[in-house]
Amino acid sequence: MNFLNEVTHRYPHAISFAPGRPYDGFFDTEQIFVHMRRYLDHLVETGCSSGEIRDALFQYGPTSGRIRDLIADSLLKDEGIDVPPESIVVTVGCQEAMFLTLRALIPGPDDVLLVSSPCYVGITGAAGLLDIGLTAVAERPDGFSCDDLETALLVERDRGRRPRAFYVVPDHSNPSGTTMPLRTRHELLDLAARHDFLILEDSPYRLVSPGRQLPTLKSLDRERRVVHLGSYSKTLFPGARLGFAVADQIVADRRGGSGLLADELAKIKSMVTVNTSPLSQAVVAGMLLASDGRPSQLNTETSAHYEQAMHATLRRLDACFPDDVRAGLGVRWNTPSGGFFLAVDVPFTADNAALTRSAEEFGVIWTPMSYFYPQGGGERTLRLSVSYLTQADIAEGIDRLAGFITDQAAGSH
Repeated sequence: MNFLNEVTHRYPHAISFAPGRPYDGFFDTEQIFVHMRRYLDHLVETGCSSGEIRDALFQYGPTSGRIRDLIADSLLKDEGIDVPPESIVVTVGCQEAMFLTLRALIPGPDDVLLVSSPCYVGITGAAGLLDIGLTAVAERPDGFSCDDLETALLVERDRGRRPRAFYVVPDHSNPSGTTMPLRTRHELLDLAARHDFLILEDSPYRLVSPGRQLPTLKSLDRERRVVHLGSYSKTLFPGARLGFAVADQIVADRRGGSGLLADELAKIKSMVTVNTSPLSQAVVAGMLLASDGRPSQLNTETSAHYEQAMHATLRRLDACFPDDVRAGLGVRWNTPSGGFFLAVDVPFTADNAALTRSAEEFGVIWTPMSYFYPQGGGERTLRLSVSYLTQADIAEGIDRLAGFITDQAAGSH
């Protein structure tokens, strides 16, 4: 990914389908102060003294977070996830939630994390920093299969290793844009119960996607098999760097007793970031209060923007690659129902050299899908992110991309 950043910096005038950033056309600086004031008013209404309110903004605050009650209320209203506030840990973005969860759940050299592949690089990067063993379970062309996961579990056990958790983005995944069917969600929960492992559910794109969403794994979880990793970066305020983990599992502690997994995450966090910024929590809390605990209501415009961006991208690809041209070149792409990303298969190796040529000669940047395969794969696929661009940029960018793909394909034969 460092190389991708270098290319983006080196060719600033190229149209980039690389960053998975939220569209910033809806940001309003003045609203930051409005949301913070709303939270302060909430503290007054709930009986906090002036000293307590001052501490809520200026002091370090609880390691587990100050706004867990508001997050719990929001999860119930928008996601159907019914958990007590004490099972939540507020984190510095979802990335910290991943790091803390991995550190708590996978302590030994024989423990292993399984991931759906292709996979978000944040989780594989965190696992690498923690020296955690990793096993990739490849997606099939039609999506993730529990049969393949069960095979991987059995293979790891035959090797003397202990599969502790499986990481997956079930909704509009990064990088491929796939969504797990409801039947597969139930199968995955059954598999986790039978084989005694936890599911790490990361689903940041649900509330910025159009239409009714499938139930989260956590909302379907009846045996506390799911640790839900959440983020407000895609939905409310990326600059706040605010995420959370829902960890209501009962685990053994280091003193021989038992308690919530959330408490263990908080103990680790106290030695990593101490606490999450009270100012960030205050602004996000104000946004939750403004929507009566339903961030989805604040994302009506943004969801429509991302839906239109995805449709514009798919229409332009269809226009640039009619069926006969597509078949002749061997170009294919999927059609995600939401989220930021889609995958395009191409008839050549989509590596760093191809990316450099695409940026330099054709003025368009994309991400090699091979970046997202921790154990190899994706060499002839590229990822497009549609979230950060206007429709005019999308149209021009896809035209440039079509020119590059056609030229590169001709040169590869």
